Amino acid sequence: MAPKCYLFISIMSSGGQLGRMLAASASLLNVQVNVLDVGADAPAKQIIASSSHIDGSFRDKEKILELASKVDVLTVEIEHVDVDALEAVRIAHPNVQIHPTPSTIRLIQDKFAQKQHLSLFAIPLGPFQAVEPTPDAIAQAVNDLGLPLMLKSRTMAYDGRGNYALHAVDSQSISSAIDFLGSGSRQLYAEKWVLFVKELAVMVVRGIDGTVISYPAVETIHKDNICHLVWAPIRLGGINEDPELPRKAERVAREAIEKGFEGAGVFGVEMFLLEDNSLLINEIAPRPHNSGHYTIEACESSQYDNHLRAILGLPLGSTRMKVGAAGMLNILGSSNSSSSMSSSLVSFSPDLLIDKLTYLALSTPGASPHLYGKAQSRKGRKMGHITVVGSSDAEVRQRMAPFSSPARTLPPHPLISIIMGSDSDLPTMLPAAQILQKHFPSVPFEVTLVSAHRTPLRLMSFAKSAAGRGVKVIIAGAGGAAHLPGMVASMTGLPVVGVPVDSKSVSGGGGGLGGVDAMWSILQMPRGIPVATVAINNSTNAALLAVRIISVGQPHLITQMEEYLNRLGDEVERKISVMGETGWGEYGKK
Repeated sequence: MAPKCYLFISIMSSGGQLGRMLAASASLLNVQVNVLDVGADAPAKQIIASSSHIDGSFRDKEKILELASKVDVLTVEIEHVDVDALEAVRIAHPNVQIHPTPSTIRLIQDKFAQKQHLSLFAIPLGPFQAVEPTPDAIAQAVNDLGLPLMLKSRTMAYDGRGNYALHAVDSQSISSAIDFLGSGSRQLYAEKWVLFVKELAVMVVRGIDGTVISYPAVETIHKDNICHLVWAPIRLGGINEDPELPRKAERVAREAIEKGFEGAGVFGVEMFLLEDNSLLINEIAPRPHNSGHYTIEACESSQYDNHLRAILGLPLGSTRMKVGAAGMLNILGSSNSSSSMSSSLVSFSPDLLIDKLTYLALSTPGASPHLYGKAQSRKGRKMGHITVVGSSDAEVRQRMAPFSSPARTLPPHPLISIIMGSDSDLPTMLPAAQILQKHFPSVPFEVTLVSAHRTPLRLMSFAKSAAGRGVKVIIAGAGGAAHLPGMVASMTGLPVVGVPVDSKSVSGGGGGLGGVDAMWSILQMPRGIPVATVAINNSTNAALLAVRIISVGQPHLITQMEEYLNRLGDEVERKISVMGETGWGEYGKK
């Protein structure tokens, strides 16, 4: 019998979506949930009806103690709770478990204290220091850390609120910064401006027994300091990016939680990727996180399922993705407008933009809209999100394109990479690209040069980064000694298809052997380094074989391949008909 568990979900009047999704997961396990929030129609309260929900603020000590008197486990969906009240719960109700621990919540509430704490464990961080909200102190911070300078409130800051980028050190600029950050009423700290390439996030789960697991690293794209898009999993942007980046990001995130914080549950770890491929931790949240919403549809266990499992001492669920790729778009409010889609039978929100996005999601394959049940729509307020899943990055980006312009401008990650050792091989390899382009337009590919002998370092970078860039199959054309396919296969776990090239026309190469030398070279791979080999100069078959390999995980490609084969048969039937009409002696003369 599953343990009876009530969850304290601390929700601000402007939030509640995390608690809403957590409550939905709890309902599937018959876990009873109580919610502390202001009002009867808070987002989380809409999911599970209960006479035990409490109307009150998450910072009200008496309300927190009232909730604790009814429950077995307390957890939070936002860190800005009254930690002193949680400490009081420990004294008044010692049998009630609190996850994460009050000490962890207190540390994370104060972003400066959080970074000081992480620095004790050699966790990678950018330079930072405390700063008083005075012109002299800020000028000194500029002298220490340079311009631009990030000034931040130590507490009650999220979604860019409480952050100020200082670009000049004159009195007017400093005065504006102080006014923006509370006119001297808040404690501040300063961070050195970080020139990052990408923003990453990793959701980490820790069980009561100390077991720590993590979800795949994702890329987050922000607009106006609010998370706008999430791409899962992260893909390498080029062959010069560290092929270990996804695994390194997960390792850094897990170490931060293992070494730095106590308590069970989900932690959201946000990071910066720098130009030199190093990682810096930006912030940590002691709860499910916006960048982990995609896990509901895309992973074998969502972050909300695992948060419940963690705080209840249950086995943690698999964090593996069950789809090839996923994208998540936040739905932000546009206004308080009461207009709706009058032409539709159903209106999902008084905000016209939310209505349009919801209808669009419902008509898009692989898209799942999540609305948060918030009564008022305000500009910039998180009102919902849309997750789109697909078999590949290209499919997800194509499906996401109508929702967000960045999805249209980002180039698709190739599924097939066509490489050759010299541009003189291009005429031989060109048919592979042409048949993909003509008959399989849904399969993105790339064509590039990688020489095993002239650019060995590029070959190594290419092979090591291919999987991280989303490539599924590599087609390698080579003549003469033909080392390229085998060398690539020795450095990547991806399937490699070799194309022997007749290089007799290349000055100084080929030896007049008609490509047989290359064929034998590619065929004669040592045991343990398999390379599929097609006929000499037959890059067409290499491309078709690559599509068939990919179709194992994308069944629609099997249908496309069968349609292609049917067209081949139709072409033969047409030729038979023409030969019958003209006679074999006249066939082909006109």
